[in-house]
Amino acid sequence: MNIERTLKTRIYDFYRITLFFMFLGFGLISNAQENDTIVPLQQNPEKLLRKIDIRKITNDGFNLWQDKFSGHLAGIDFGFNMFLNPDYSGYNSEFMKNNIFRSNSTYINFIQQSIALQHNRNTIGLVTGLGLHLQSYRLDQNTTIQRLPNDFIEPQILFFDQNQKSKLSVASITIPVLAEFQIPINHYDNRLYFSAGLYISYRVSSHTKIKYRIEGKKEKLKVPDHYSLNDFKYGLMVRSGYHRINFFATYELIPLFMENKGPELTPFTFGITLLSF
Repeated sequence: MNIERTLKTRIYDFYRITLFFMFLGFGLISNAQENDTIVPLQQNPEKLLRKIDIRKITNDGFNLWQDKFSGHLAGIDFGFNMFLNPDYSGYNSEFMKNNIFRSNSTYINFIQQSIALQHNRNTIGLVTGLGLHLQSYRLDQNTTIQRLPNDFIEPQILFFDQNQKSKLSVASITIPVLAEFQIPINHYDNRLYFSAGLYISYRVSSHTKIKYRIEGKKEKLKVPDHYSLNDFKYGLMVRSGYHRINFFATYELIPLFMENKGPELTPFTFGITLLSF
């Protein structure tokens, strides 16, 4: 009897355990089927994919090429003017020989347009814009220039007291078109760049200015004139820099004065960027 009872008890326990695992298995299968169920959409798959913005999916990461190409032009440049390859044929003196470190150029580049040239990168592009070029040439304090009736330029010697100042000033509108190459260094925003290209400019005003003293009193004489300067000019421009250190240089491809109206002088300017916009 004890053996029979023990056997019945074990069979009963076996049935309970078997039923427990059967119910557990059915539950797991049911949950797996619910989780793996694919619900068909009633929308056009192509329209659905168009609404997916890949930038929102990857916004937690860092994409070096995510931003648009941005060049380096807008800002304020300050430089020094000099003349290359001077030719004073027909003159007795080099009256336009200027003091380089007192002959200054200021570029105010207030409009910039950047054009990317790559599809999946932002390191190569074109940069153009609009700016104002203010340049002055500091001449010998006793010398200025004058334009004769035939538009020929000749020196004019001053006969005032000492402490005189003489300069020629020119204001022009400038439009550069530069190809720019950038190399990211250390950080996304810090880039070494180099740009080069052409620029054209149009003279909007020019004048000579003389400062002198008479009987200890300071006087100033300003004479506006075109002085046979070329109205339209064009030349080469190069720019380079990294972070807040930026340099530039320009080389005009036509002389300062009109042909056969004055000495043959080729303006050259070099300097730094004081402020970037």
